[in-house]
Amino acid sequence: MAVLSRWDKQYWFIFLLLVSAGFFIHYHFWHTPAEELQGHDMYYIWLEGKRIIAGENPYARVLAGNLRENDKYATYFPIAYLLSAMVQKLGFLDYRDWLYFWRPLSFTFHMGIVGLTLKYFQRRGLLILGAAASMIILLGRWSIYIVRVHHLEFAAIFFLVFSLVLLKEKTRLALLMFSISLGIKQIAIFALPIYLIWLWKHRTGPFKDLIIGVLLIFSIPTLTSLPFLIWNAEGFFKSVLFSATRLGANHINGAPSIDVMFSPDYPWLIGLRAKLPMLVLMGLFYLSFLTERVGIFLATAMTMMTFLYFNSVLFLQYFVWPLCLLPFALVEEKKVRLP
Repeated sequence: MAVLSRWDKQYWFIFLLLVSAGFFIHYHFWHTPAEELQGHDMYYIWLEGKRIIAGENPYARVLAGNLRENDKYATYFPIAYLLSAMVQKLGFLDYRDWLYFWRPLSFTFHMGIVGLTLKYFQRRGLLILGAAASMIILLGRWSIYIVRVHHLEFAAIFFLVFSLVLLKEKTRLALLMFSISLGIKQIAIFALPIYLIWLWKHRTGPFKDLIIGVLLIFSIPTLTSLPFLIWNAEGFFKSVLFSATRLGANHINGAPSIDVMFSPDYPWLIGLRAKLPMLVLMGLFYLSFLTERVGIFLATAMTMMTFLYFNSVLFLQYFVWPLCLLPFALVEEKKVRLP
């Protein structure tokens, strides 16, 4: 117990140092004027909340487009838009007010990822290595970018990582957390087959556990989306699925995906067909998780790495998804130290 107590004290000391450094970084960017952040996602999330209050369906605008060119459509599930509308309903009407509300939340989720990383390493007797891994997630350039522009990534990734950490011990709670992650930002949908495989391999009966698990996974996106499905089902589905059909022109200069590079010579290599190499590779990771002794963090990290490397559209915030999973994957096979 004395050893455990000492390790706990060391954990909290290091974690508080990391939180202090994290607060310094976040607070520095809290001084950024709202006007300078109007071209980023949080502005359009605030705008969609404003449209909801005005009685407009945020998912209907996509029906006026061609499902190829982006006009800042509402492509996420409704949690963020509903939260924006709720904040504005409470009287915080300006975009600046919305940022004041979101910034502390983003900081909290960022520190949550850092804390989970440090604890995961500490339980395996790797506190120093865990401190280094946590600092990468805390101070790395991709994390700093999220801090600077206030995207949703930290919130969505926190619930994904916490879900994977808890999956063996508290399965239903973990599945609910995965559902929340999807409800915030559905990039983790590529991990869905991994969760389904895990449920199948750990079922206690033929189908009951699998059915309950699927219901839990889809519970948050379904419940929050139901009003918009009733309102305009076609607009909702086309808007949410727009990311799979949009043009691949919005990539980092000099680093296009393979389909973007070759589509001028092969015009048919667009839309869902362009996603085939990515989906095939992901399928291999799913198969590896099903048939081999591959950990769930490794399978998930490599799946998200495939999304990063092969998705037609690449934004800087995508880099942080595999970054936050890889440290867990590197040490998940190391035995947990008992008290």
